[in-house]
Amino acid sequence: MTSEAAPALVVSGLRKQFGTKQAVNDLDLTVRAGELYALLGPNGAGKTTSLRMVAGLLKPDAGTISIFGADLGREPARAKQVVSWVPDEPMLYDKLTALEQLDFVAGLWGVESKQARARAEQLLRWLDLWDNRNQRCESFSRGMKQKAALAAALIHQPQLLILDEPLTGLDAAAARQVKDLLQARVRDGATVILTTHILEVAERLADRIGIIQGGRLLAQGTLDELQDTAGGGRTTLEDVFLGLTGVPSPLAGVEAA
Repeated sequence: MTSEAAPALVVSGLRKQFGTKQAVNDLDLTVRAGELYALLGPNGAGKTTSLRMVAGLLKPDAGTISIFGADLGREPARAKQVVSWVPDEPMLYDKLTALEQLDFVAGLWGVESKQARARAEQLLRWLDLWDNRNQRCESFSRGMKQKAALAAALIHQPQLLILDEPLTGLDAAAARQVKDLLQARVRDGATVILTTHILEVAERLADRIGIIQGGRLLAQGTLDELQDTAGGGRTTLEDVFLGLTGVPSPLAGVEAA
């Protein structure tokens, strides 16, 4: 991680309301360049809404979002050019094969065809989808679709990758492949932001962790820093999470793959 680099993401005073519900309430958040950042919180805490605004899929009611120094509100094309978003439900063109899907997405990003094909092969091999490269996405299992969506998100080598519950529906082997790939992207200099209800995943993978509740950031930092924030004697992220939110995670005790 390069401490000299500008932050990958700076969110200030972010607000979003749906009807009478304040989903995001004056959220302030900073993610450093080159780190894997986990955003945690109870159901309905505002995680997905916040990240959808960062990805440019929702317009904030108030506040600013800066991505590597580009203001999303004033320079949306520049800011979005370096971002990829992977939702919790994979979004694929079902009638395309895995290779056709990657070729199509690469073309949208302007990736040169020869380079796109080389990246597609590398990603599909890494995610154990190469043997299924000519298979239509509609026939894929939930886990295969999740991996294919991740490959599509990475085809243009984004500087900031945002994932909402990326391990949902994956078996242990597939989850390990995804985690290994995310860590490799961070080692190569990318920044990864993910949400997860599996606290062990955040504890093992994340450089820093943010905990959100009621659309506000309660705390962020390394596990050691969060332990200090929550009070001494808390030894696990589950302890810290419960100490700060008072709300148990439904998967807090599940051992991650």
